[in-house]
Amino acid sequence: MAGLLATLDRRTRRLREGSWRAATETVVALIVLAAVGAVLGPQWDPTPLGDDLEVSTADTAITGAPSLGSYEVRTTVVTVELDGTSVEAQISEPVGAPAGRPGVVFVHGAGTGKYQVAFVEQAHALAAAGVTTIVPDKRLDTYSVQHRDYVGMAADYERSVELLREWPGVDPDAVGVYAESEGGWIAPVMAVQDTRIAFVVLVSSPVVPPRQQAAFAVDNYLRNTGVPSEVFRAIPRAVGLSVPGAFEYVDFDVSVWQQQMRQPVLVAYGTDDASMPLVQGAQQIISDTAQAGNDDVTVRYYAGANHGLKIGDQVVPAFLRDLCGWVLGMPGTAGAEPQVAGAQPTQEFRASPVPTPRWLRDSMVMVIIVVSAAGALVLAALAAGTQRLVRMVRRRRGAGPPARGFAPGVGIRALLAGVGCLVAVVALVWYLLAVARLALDYERDALIVTGGWVGVRLIGVATVTAGVLTMRRVVATRREGLPVATGVASRAALGLAAVAAGVLLVVLAYWGVFQLGI
Repeated sequence: MAGLLATLDRRTRRLREGSWRAATETVVALIVLAAVGAVLGPQWDPTPLGDDLEVSTADTAITGAPSLGSYEVRTTVVTVELDGTSVEAQISEPVGAPAGRPGVVFVHGAGTGKYQVAFVEQAHALAAAGVTTIVPDKRLDTYSVQHRDYVGMAADYERSVELLREWPGVDPDAVGVYAESEGGWIAPVMAVQDTRIAFVVLVSSPVVPPRQQAAFAVDNYLRNTGVPSEVFRAIPRAVGLSVPGAFEYVDFDVSVWQQQMRQPVLVAYGTDDASMPLVQGAQQIISDTAQAGNDDVTVRYYAGANHGLKIGDQVVPAFLRDLCGWVLGMPGTAGAEPQVAGAQPTQEFRASPVPTPRWLRDSMVMVIIVVSAAGALVLAALAAGTQRLVRMVRRRRGAGPPARGFAPGVGIRALLAGVGCLVAVVALVWYLLAVARLALDYERDALIVTGGWVGVRLIGVATVTAGVLTMRRVVATRREGLPVATGVASRAALGLAAVAAGVLLVVLAYWGVFQLGI
């Protein structure tokens, strides 16, 4: 009895010691992976803006603006001929307004494309006040997520400018451009290439290059969503990716064009627009145009308005009033005082150049790595399954003792490690997509944002633990002088699984799953 108790005590002690060693080795592996993840790619540390833009008054009214008309509005659908295609456009004009009136050409942002739904309130307000407007459909045969040519798009919108100049009642030298969001990268090109353009209205303009604006917007969205701090590391690693043969427009610098603009500019932002650098954008426009000797920049901020200068589903009435007054008052309203007015804008961080990943910048490399590793795991499973099938056939035929596939405990641990890696990668992709949806919709969901991230990290830790247990079993088997795997198929399966799991663990580390504040 005493001998049995002593044996149980020794086994319990060995089991406890083995558990502590496994736990220690798992912690060491996690630290190594955290360090690898930190070394492989850039961190995210946005710079505080520092310089605020003080408004002079809360009143956004345009000094010197004339009384607005109240005309009946007539609409006409026309065709605008472009190189290689044509688009429809809607002209809105004030019935009975005197000839020689100004005109406005609308330039779409990324979220709009059809005149039936875009700029409806703005075009109607301008026409009712005495301005003729044209809203062309966006040309889509040369526009996609992968490819956008802002200089080429400027040439397309120029055709609408030419058409409006010839429209009855319009003063051809009083036609200006209204650009919203992405259109802010197009309108300055138009203004430089066609100096007859009378004025430029930039609404919710990004100003900085698209890549910088995307990183800035994602940062703001994620902060609004309340994601854990570790998730922010993904910003430069995702936005900094390059896609061969696509997304060449993401580094387009509109400042080169703004620095040549000589037309009066009206800049408008909503203070609830988290996607745009509200303060930095206005400062940059003022600075850029000053290099061309142009000080006629009027800036207005509208309290509670979103990216489309809307509160709810309605465009802010004060903006429509100010827009109409500024356009109709030209040239007297070109340098309207005060230069900056409205609600006080806030911008915590600067939109800056995005740190570039060192070794994993090419998105195709990332995709190839993950797909190849997943394929290797599938091949490993097939190889192990084939070996098992051969053993079963040999046993049934009585063809001698079948070769053992894996040493006891090795196969199941390797399987858990490989499957864990795949599950962790899928969970990470799901989490990033879920957070992106919440961020773009300005929503918060603690269960997804915090709980989802904890879940992804727990799966990652469990996977590392399975990998450590596999390695411990392999080492123990070799110490006992036994083969870890018998047969070509089993050895190939184990090798493939080990390499694939290692690669996927590095990928998970790269995206911050094992971060420890490094």
